[in-house]
Amino acid sequence: MTYPTDPVSLPTDWRTYIEAIECDALDGVRPQTEIASIKGGWARVTVRFELPADTRQDDWQLRIIPAFAPTFHWAPHLSPTEEHVIDQHAFRSPALIVHDGSRMLTIVPDPDTLCAMHARGIAGDGPTSPRWYMDLDAAANMLALGMSVTEVKEHVLYVRRPGAEYASGEVRIAFYVMMTEGAEAIANPWRYALSFLWMGWGSRLFAAGQPMSGSLDGYVGHTYNWAFNSWGDAVWQQFELDGREVGAPVFIVNVTQSPNYPGRVNEREFRSIWNQAWFSSLRSAQGLYRYGRRTGNEDYMRRALMAKELALSAPQRNGFFPSVIATRMETVTIDGKEYNRSLGWETKYWGNSNRNPFTFNVQEAPFHLLDMSWTAWLMLVWHEELEPDARLVEYARTYADALIGKQDARGFFPGWLNKETLEPCGVLDDSPETSMSVTFLLKLHELTGDGRYRDSALRAMEAVASSIVAEGRWEDFETYYSCSWYGHDTLLGRRAERNGMYKQCNFSMYWTAEALLACYRATEDEAHLRLGRRVLDELLMTQASWQPPYIHVPALGGFGVMNVDGEWNDARQSLFAELIIRYGQTLGEREYVERGLAAMYASFALMYCPDNPEVKVRWEKSWPFFGEADYGFMMENYGHGGRTSADDDYMGEFTIFDWGNGAAAESYLRMKDRGLVD
Repeated sequence: MTYPTDPVSLPTDWRTYIEAIECDALDGVRPQTEIASIKGGWARVTVRFELPADTRQDDWQLRIIPAFAPTFHWAPHLSPTEEHVIDQHAFRSPALIVHDGSRMLTIVPDPDTLCAMHARGIAGDGPTSPRWYMDLDAAANMLALGMSVTEVKEHVLYVRRPGAEYASGEVRIAFYVMMTEGAEAIANPWRYALSFLWMGWGSRLFAAGQPMSGSLDGYVGHTYNWAFNSWGDAVWQQFELDGREVGAPVFIVNVTQSPNYPGRVNEREFRSIWNQAWFSSLRSAQGLYRYGRRTGNEDYMRRALMAKELALSAPQRNGFFPSVIATRMETVTIDGKEYNRSLGWETKYWGNSNRNPFTFNVQEAPFHLLDMSWTAWLMLVWHEELEPDARLVEYARTYADALIGKQDARGFFPGWLNKETLEPCGVLDDSPETSMSVTFLLKLHELTGDGRYRDSALRAMEAVASSIVAEGRWEDFETYYSCSWYGHDTLLGRRAERNGMYKQCNFSMYWTAEALLACYRATEDEAHLRLGRRVLDELLMTQASWQPPYIHVPALGGFGVMNVDGEWNDARQSLFAELIIRYGQTLGEREYVERGLAAMYASFALMYCPDNPEVKVRWEKSWPFFGEADYGFMMENYGHGGRTSADDDYMGEFTIFDWGNGAAAESYLRMKDRGLVD
């Protein structure tokens, strides 16, 4: 259905940026519009309707037509067909940005107006509540803000559906506009929006104690007590391997393994331990070692050392090594119900991450260079910061020599290697996963002085900088081969035509921003720092710069994942926190320091414990049997399915120590040891 449309009268000086703004009527009521200039070069556009009676209208939209033909498009989520929109659930740092290389137009929905309308039942959780949305149609050169009931389609995209209802009275929607030109603005198109959102909302909320404040030591204590005491029988795995006693927390546990659970245990996935880019037992062990050293807990240090031995036990083949060790599983039937159980570590086998395009079978999965470079880098950090161990350097060096032998003529490292032939598998062979190897090789050069590693790293960085960064081609294993498979068969290596954007994951933005900062420190070349800041700012567009009223947990500073998924407060934020602060210190920018600290706090915001009283109530509504023995349990993210609810949020049923509470504790303790947090 089409609705009567009115043009918005534009100031004369807007005409070189905006050709027209078209605004639909709402149930026949014509809009009242107001444009007001505010400080910093921004303007605020407000659209008002005074509804004389309750109203139903399936869709309402305001369309902005740029006066130029953009060559760059950015939105926080994909809306790849006319059916799709960018639901308010994706409004972490909400903006629409386009430019043509000289003129840039930035649109930011007004969080304050959204909050006010939420209080009136608009932008809410109800089945007929019209939700705010954005849209970006690059092919038609149109940016839009709208209101409609929406629903989740695919994992996770949004579509409009009919049935929106508006109560009588005032309905408002408002947004901010920034029109800029010049090389500096174009070089980093996200900086204006990020600064505006943080200075306007995020910094003020952070100063007021959001997402939380004070020491995080209590959360760390809950984490380790949970993992090694109250849930210790389920979490801690210890066994003999090649004559060495090894151990580490298990990959995943679920609520049926709680000491308080009234039923039988049903393991969610195969019992395993990982040293992969997400789930890294060696990373978590560093946190445990730091904590044991701080507190004088020799048992914790002993366990951490067993995890180090496990990492060193991974058998190298021509330098390459597996990332997963697992047990065989069986399904048992008890009283007519099936339960997943491990056959024990006597049945152990090595393999690799099943988050790949080739097989779900861990034992058959190919070598993943990203996972190996991450683990080898952690070995060097352990050697440098925790305890000298020449075996760690030698293991990493053996891998590095194999790694640089796989670098292609352009400078990229391949994604996966065939387990038998050790040849590239042909998928993501020129991806930003290469950036992790840059950071690893530069650290190895720093420790050994071998110039081959530095030369290889800088050549790889140039490949990523020239082929990935400017394109926004942030495609890595998680982009297509985790829970969000959308586009794996149609979008790999190409943009979503309607949006002018690639499907993107922020993990590879992180590796690249980190690698560029390492290159800057190795070379003192300011170009690396400038480009690193650009990548970091693109990453920060996936961070929550405010606290939406429909996100029912503390979320400021927390991160999403990609532009086709729904997570808030994802566990990766603990990994990102230090990098953001380091950029802040290097650049002398307080905003980054605050953002990094907020990310660190957000990393504990979902923990079940008395320190989080509002979240604790939500956990107990989902799992009424939870009690003191469960303090420390923490889901890896919130709102993953693209919807939240004020009354009956599903808080999740599993914890991944290495991508949740254990990872958050490691980041905090590392940052404490490095003097970045109190």
